[in-house]
Amino acid sequence: MLKNMTDGAPLKLIIPFTVPLLIGNVFQQLYNIADIIIVGRTIGVEALAAVGAVSPLFMLTMVLTIGLSNGFTVVTGQRYGAKDMDGMRRSIGTCIVLSCAFVLLIMGIMHLIMRPALVLMNIPPELMADAYAYVMIIVDGLFAMMAYNLLSGIMRSLGDSKTPLYFLIISSIVNIILALVFIISFGWGVPGSAIALVIAQAISAVLCVMYIYKRFPQLHIHRRDFKLDGKELWEHLRMGLPMAVQFSVLGLGIIILQSVCNKFGSEQIAGFTTAIRVEQLALQPMISFGIAMAVFTAQNFGARRFDRIREAVRKCSLLMLAFSVVAAVVMFLFGEEVIGIFLDNPSPTVMESAHLYILYTVPVYFFLSQIFIYRNACQGMGVSMIPMLSGVVELIMRSIAAIYLSVPFGYEGICMAEPIAWISCAVFVFAAYHYFVRLLEKKYTPVN
Repeated sequence: MLKNMTDGAPLKLIIPFTVPLLIGNVFQQLYNIADIIIVGRTIGVEALAAVGAVSPLFMLTMVLTIGLSNGFTVVTGQRYGAKDMDGMRRSIGTCIVLSCAFVLLIMGIMHLIMRPALVLMNIPPELMADAYAYVMIIVDGLFAMMAYNLLSGIMRSLGDSKTPLYFLIISSIVNIILALVFIISFGWGVPGSAIALVIAQAISAVLCVMYIYKRFPQLHIHRRDFKLDGKELWEHLRMGLPMAVQFSVLGLGIIILQSVCNKFGSEQIAGFTTAIRVEQLALQPMISFGIAMAVFTAQNFGARRFDRIREAVRKCSLLMLAFSVVAAVVMFLFGEEVIGIFLDNPSPTVMESAHLYILYTVPVYFFLSQIFIYRNACQGMGVSMIPMLSGVVELIMRSIAAIYLSVPFGYEGICMAEPIAWISCAVFVFAAYHYFVRLLEKKYTPVN
């Protein structure tokens, strides 16, 4: 069901909205985690290293679709908050057209640059064939990924975070089953894992379409809703492009980090890949609260309720402080046990590499949690340049730290890069949010 978030206690709205979103994001991670576990345990360390070595490129394509869809649907949420239903439907039509255009563009660019990109990433020769096959299957299935992210983003922007969860659970189960069948029964190896992922994403997208068509007539769009004009396009591009740039520069930062890591051999690559996957799972509450914050802020910005925006940001910031402490303690205590799930009889080098990364990153989880709160609050208010610039800050600091610290400290220098990037970015978005919320509050008067 759709939900208006402009009335009622902010946390009582945000937390119920976040819970299904969190579960959905965890299942989203299971796409990658299932692949990693199945590949690592059925094929071996080198296969895992091949997937891990190229995973930043996969993440780049994925985050581009997420960034574009999240940015475009901010406009949808703002119009829903302002009770502009015709404008909301025009927004959905514009989102669809722009998403299709950008998917074609991304696919074309990826096909042109992929082989040189893998060389620049220092992919070991013995991993090149599997790495290339894996990432290109993902690229060719990008329409499925974009479709699900856009449709689920539309539903979330209107307050429905539960329905995308149900479809994601179904597709996650399908992904696991298909990956096992393709790898073990069919013997397709690493490519089989990628094929399973694309099929599962396509199923979740089809389920979203069927549900929206059946249950929400107010979301049905017609030919007139696809009538594009310069103002409509610019309003969506103004939100979507900076968000896409933000996500892509973050992806580039990970690519640079992975490229430096790839110089250290298959075991370090496997350890780093495993640690990243564990971390992504642990950070899902932060990511989920960030998305919820963007939706809440967008609707309340549409209603010009800055008092509610301030209250929500303050309370969610404190809540994330508590969570970051809990997450850090859990990762310290059980990190090695979780790492062991991914590999059958991992070598000491793999375990040491994964554990070392976790030891460096968990103490600064608080800073990372604040990035998600303040960056998404800025996004929801339409200040799209701040998320983009914060991504640039994170990219610069992560890249400089990884390149220069890896020389004297080796693999340990790579582990130091993430905390440096997170602290720098957190300081930037904290200052930016407080500046712009005061500026916008002076500019707008509440809608009666």
